[in-house]
Amino acid sequence: AKYYALAKPAFVLRFSELKLSKRIPKASFLPFIEDGKMNAKIVVGSPDPHGPERARSRDAYYAIDLSLFLGTFLIDAQPSVYLDTDMRGQELRNNLIVVGGPVINRVTAMINDKMPVRFDKKRNIFSSKSKKTYRSDDTGLIVNMKNPYDSSKNILVIAGKRYSGTRAAILAIIRNF
Repeated sequence: AKYYALAKPAFVLRFSELKLSKRIPKASFLPFIEDGKMNAKIVVGSPDPHGPERARSRDAYYAIDLSLFLGTFLIDAQPSVYLDTDMRGQELRNNLIVVGGPVINRVTAMINDKMPVRFDKKRNIFSSKSKKTYRSDDTGLIVNMKNPYDSSKNILVIAGKRYSGTRAAILAIIRNF
């Protein structure tokens, strides 16, 4: 009998030439994920009553699905989730992924007027490009824009008219990536 042992601590058995994955476009989540590391803060609405309408976030848990999806692209995961009520000054000068509409997420409320697709005074979704208004409760939006507090950073807003719209927007990212 012959016995074989590894001369090195690891080995690779290659079955074919390496190819770039079609599933993950190179610039998919740039600058939010870079070199396998999260380069953004995920901002969710606080579950405590806050804001002028004393609203409670009911859609923050949808950020868990988004986080699981984003985690598939990470090599090193670090705490990245913050409540909207904790975001002030310097915290706003980062790459941000903001989950939830302006009633339950004050960061969305702060940047709403700067978004090309935004919430109007009646909380409908309005597109300044198409001039269309979307009134359905399960309508959501996904906006990737420059951060108005630091133009070298970006903000990705995933929100809906109601929590069902936020859920629809997150499902659109996950299912139609």
